[in-house]
Amino acid sequence: MSEFRGEVSIVLGGAAGQGIQTVEGILTYALKRSGYHVYANKEYMSRVRGGINTTEIRVSSRRVRAFVKRIDILVPFKQGVLSWVSDRLSKETVVLGERENVEEEFLGRVNLVEVPLTKLALETGSQLYINTTAAGLIVGLFHGDFGAVEEYIRKRFGSKGENVVNKNIEAAKKGYELGVRLCEEGTIRVEVGRDEKVREEILLSGTEAVGIGALAGGMNFLSFYPMSPSTGVSTFGAQKAEEFGIIVEQVEDEISAINMALGAWFAGARAMVSTSGGGFALMSEALSLAGMAENPIVIHLAQRPGPATGLPTRTMQGDLNLVLYAGHGDFPRIILAPGSMEEAFYLTAEAFNLADKYQVPVIILTDQYFVDTYYNLPKPELGKVRFEKHIVEAKPGYRRYELTEDGISPRAVPGYGEEVVIANGNEHDEWGDITEDAELTRKMQEKRAVKKLETIRKNAPLPKLFGSENARYLVISWGSTLHTVEEALEELGRDDVALLHFSWVYPLNPETKRFFEGKTVIVVENNVTGQFGDLLKKELGVDVHHRVLKYDGRPFSVEEVFDALKGVVE
Repeated sequence: MSEFRGEVSIVLGGAAGQGIQTVEGILTYALKRSGYHVYANKEYMSRVRGGINTTEIRVSSRRVRAFVKRIDILVPFKQGVLSWVSDRLSKETVVLGERENVEEEFLGRVNLVEVPLTKLALETGSQLYINTTAAGLIVGLFHGDFGAVEEYIRKRFGSKGENVVNKNIEAAKKGYELGVRLCEEGTIRVEVGRDEKVREEILLSGTEAVGIGALAGGMNFLSFYPMSPSTGVSTFGAQKAEEFGIIVEQVEDEISAINMALGAWFAGARAMVSTSGGGFALMSEALSLAGMAENPIVIHLAQRPGPATGLPTRTMQGDLNLVLYAGHGDFPRIILAPGSMEEAFYLTAEAFNLADKYQVPVIILTDQYFVDTYYNLPKPELGKVRFEKHIVEAKPGYRRYELTEDGISPRAVPGYGEEVVIANGNEHDEWGDITEDAELTRKMQEKRAVKKLETIRKNAPLPKLFGSENARYLVISWGSTLHTVEEALEELGRDDVALLHFSWVYPLNPETKRFFEGKTVIVVENNVTGQFGDLLKKELGVDVHHRVLKYDGRPFSVEEVFDALKGVVE
């Protein structure tokens, strides 16, 4: 008998087109509604059909939010899955499936529990129902709420007609009954505690958290050119466009996307563009225009491995230097990198206030791992979202680029007030007219690149410390590595190791330096050079003593971070 207590890591594997996402959707929804904490993430090849794609779902009695390497139950839908995940298998792994989907070399090496998924699907009417049958099987192992399975199926397949809905419910029921029977017979035992509060929580992905945050921040214009893994945010916006009264434009390229958004901000709208590294590279000239014209812009960049096309469906934190230095000339920008769904919601909403207030590009950095991750969480508190507008009326004598002590000029929009409002990509005087005056050029350069940057820097929030201020070791995470590092440190169980998480990445408040005094600094990053570690040195003069880096296109697992930290701390 195979027994799992407290938590189960389930991996489903198959080819693109075999309905792995359907299974994932049914399981996470039904198990969350049954009172279980759930976490899910997927990895997929850059192809429409074929290959090997997998989904990991953690089902736990406690809140879980990070990727683990360990596989407790594996459900393969085709041959090749076991070879693909072979480094994640152990003698405790249960392979739940059909013998024909297990490669010869694994027979005898894995704990195979044969289940007739194809037979049950064919009894329902077609092999197409194999994924729904498998979903029912897993829910049955947990004695989950089958009503939630039905509810999801009706919502997912309702547009295809009552017959398709009923057939899928029938297939899921057959799988569910088999899962319950496996437990009753003692083949598999799953003992995971339930939490009634979880039933009413929401399931939110990184994509949705950014999208909802943008809506909460007042976004009313979104322009984009599709590029994985960022496209989901744009399609989310398009789906909500009518309901929230926003304009969503899919344009011919990323250059058009950012220029449209700049024009929208100039006219008084709150606009965002969503892209990935290659798309952002095309935006760099317009980014510089935003810097010179002091025109707000919010950009969501979902990172993937480069250079060039790289690994278009994989993950990496490799674009920090790109967004930090993009654009010709010196001008400030704000870089945010949420590490949780809550941070993605609140930070994205706040990005629009920051852009409006400081009149600079605000860049939200996520990555493929983050946007494709989802888990259950309490509903965000909408009351915490502030909506700040900093537009002024262009009264007589209004100067768009007025020289001020803090580097921030009053921003008006055309049509609001008596004066003409000018935006200029050339060097300009305080009214916005072109100038080549040496003294005025010097003052304008200092206004943008020095005074405004210092104003933003001193108002930047501090990073969040988890653990003791007196800890000997300080582990640094930024963006999507947060929960993985957090869980690894929980397992490490050392009082002398603390975590410092950065979701506001640039510019850094000088006060941040105090966190590092007398500490052994360990930075965890999903890139090959340790870009954030370099930034800490440049901005704060902080020496990084150890760099834990991963750059194979895959996210860190809890086990990898745990092993790396264990090898560093004495």
